[in-house]
Amino acid sequence: MIKDKKIFAIVQARMASTRLPGKVLLELEGKPFLWHVVNRLGQAKKVDEIILAISDSKDSDVLAEFAENNKFKYFRGSENNLLERHYLTAKNFGADVIVRIPSDNALLDPKIVDSMVEKHLNSDADYTSNVLEETFPVGLHTEVFNFSALEKAYNEVKDGDEYEKEHATPYIYRHPEMFKLQSVTADGKLRRPDIRLTTDKENDFKLIVEIYKNLYTAGKIFHTEEVIDLLDKFPHLLKINTN
Repeated sequence: MIKDKKIFAIVQARMASTRLPGKVLLELEGKPFLWHVVNRLGQAKKVDEIILAISDSKDSDVLAEFAENNKFKYFRGSENNLLERHYLTAKNFGADVIVRIPSDNALLDPKIVDSMVEKHLNSDADYTSNVLEETFPVGLHTEVFNFSALEKAYNEVKDGDEYEKEHATPYIYRHPEMFKLQSVTADGKLRRPDIRLTTDKENDFKLIVEIYKNLYTAGKIFHTEEVIDLLDKFPHLLKINTN
């Protein structure tokens, strides 16, 4: 078990997106999309700090301004080499354990994040995630890993596989002989891999807008079970991003 370690959530963010450019700053219930990601993540009790890992491209300057205006901590790094961006962010802030969260998941659940961190800390795993086996709704992806594993991956991939650079963590989970991996699967109501709650294209965002209209109240956090209940009660909503 890792005790008394700095647990930092890193949210990767950039303005460039081939399917939905600028999605992280789209307005959602009067706030930028990314604000909701950070706000929900901020309710996780086992995360010490939240850092935005922002692309260093010119078009992402607006994200740095957004972070400063909202007093969010951030670090800027490579547009396409996410492994390097995560490594340098974690190193700069002195993280011991990293919780990796995509910026397109405005329905991330702090309870799930806390559960993932706890499972990681109560094991001797280098890497814990709920993405090795898809059992949760898509859009609740959470990866928790030790800085030592990230550093090793960074050093090994410096001049290597482009895919492993672009996606930050594949080197770790592609090498179970080097790293101890822990896979977390969903139980009960949360076991709904058929539901898509991430935001990759315009129709995904439309669904998120409808979910927030029904469940969001300023100052409160709604959870995944409530989202699932809503979608089961009004199944037509699921057709928004599956057509």
